[in-house]
Amino acid sequence: MNDFKNKPNVAKALMGKKIAVIGGGVEGLSSAKYLKNKGSKVTVLDQKDGSDYLKNLKSYDLIIRSPGVKLSDLEQYISKDKITSQTKLFMDLCPCKVIGVTGTKGKGTTSSLIFEMLRKQDFDAYLGGNIGVSPFEFLDKLSPQSIVVLEMSSFQLEDITKSPHIGVILMIVPEHLGKDSVGTQNYHETMEDYILAKRNILKYQTQNDFAIVNRDYPASNESDIHTQGKIYYISREMEVIDGCFAGSGKIVLRTGGNSIPVVSTKDLILPGKHNYENVCAASLASYLAGVSVENISQVLKSFKGLEHRLELVTTIKGVKYYDDSFSTTPETAIAAILSFKNPEILILGGSSKNSNFEELGRVIRDAKNIKAIIGIGKEWEKIKPLIKKPKHPIMIIQGAKSMSQIVHAAARIAVSGDVVLLSPACASFDMFKNYKDRGDQFKNLVAHIKENESN
Repeated sequence: MNDFKNKPNVAKALMGKKIAVIGGGVEGLSSAKYLKNKGSKVTVLDQKDGSDYLKNLKSYDLIIRSPGVKLSDLEQYISKDKITSQTKLFMDLCPCKVIGVTGTKGKGTTSSLIFEMLRKQDFDAYLGGNIGVSPFEFLDKLSPQSIVVLEMSSFQLEDITKSPHIGVILMIVPEHLGKDSVGTQNYHETMEDYILAKRNILKYQTQNDFAIVNRDYPASNESDIHTQGKIYYISREMEVIDGCFAGSGKIVLRTGGNSIPVVSTKDLILPGKHNYENVCAASLASYLAGVSVENISQVLKSFKGLEHRLELVTTIKGVKYYDDSFSTTPETAIAAILSFKNPEILILGGSSKNSNFEELGRVIRDAKNIKAIIGIGKEWEKIKPLIKKPKHPIMIIQGAKSMSQIVHAAARIAVSGDVVLLSPACASFDMFKNYKDRGDQFKNLVAHIKENESN
């Protein structure tokens, strides 16, 4: 792998090399396309080709590992120094500064905010990574003056040896752990493995780099000892000396002893106080990258958020429908629930991610505004016992087997002023292809209801 690092001429470094790309998904296929264009001899190997699809790895010069393919699964066939990944290779070859964002939730929103702020400042900016755009799509367009924003998952961070110039760690809570509902081992066996993978975003920084960590979550806050970079903090719960925080109705930057108001929280379009964390992280990272406070503020006043992330679908007869299908953990569902004071009809449940629902149960029991819960999927049976004896009456609806039944059940009991909130706190695979399919079905059915109402 060292043959490829810091090469100014990528084509020469890769030309003629015999390379195996492991995994035929979106990232794997984009890696194969890029490497073929550089003159490499590329073979895509995928598990669907058979159980012995890895048996001839020793015959390749380089192995490109796709997200979700464990290093340990490959090391039994070939030495570790011949294994890389798209993210690792990109970081080694990228000629410009990178802003990397990781965390259990919020990284897509934060990365997109940073990208919009950089563009507002007229930087030559690019956005890629876990957000769905391969950085190989724009690698050849980059100059030393460009800036790349990468959303980075734990899978992508696991084997990197070069950290971003600005590394951001948002909230870290359990995910991709243990075994799922059918007994399949998820990617990380322990929380420690998951956290260590995330911390690679800071691990290889130098004193010329910047680390941004979320003070509000222990696993994130304790990551500050894993970097040589200059450390800044973000928080929506307390003031920080160097960093960005939400306080007294404002987002405030504080560096070098100076406090700089950025925007009033009432001017943010993004709903929910949990988004203050993402706003603070994006504001700070962009400010450190050279974006003016004025341009940061303008973006924050206009940014509406990402699809399936507490997305306002529409309003029907005074009822607002929100798609938060990206909520696959109890923590994100809690954040969504606490984002509204209006009466809520909550769609909750799905397939297992080995989550602990105790706190979610407590929040629901204590909430004053949850009018009804439509419980769905296998995990609903785990959640339901935790919300017995709520402080205020909650209508429980269960047994829906399709999104059509779910949405029509919500529409039947919703009245003007209510919020219908799809924030399942669980994965989607027992009823849907993925969280996008779940969210798309919800939005399409809500749109159909609105169309019928207007006819």
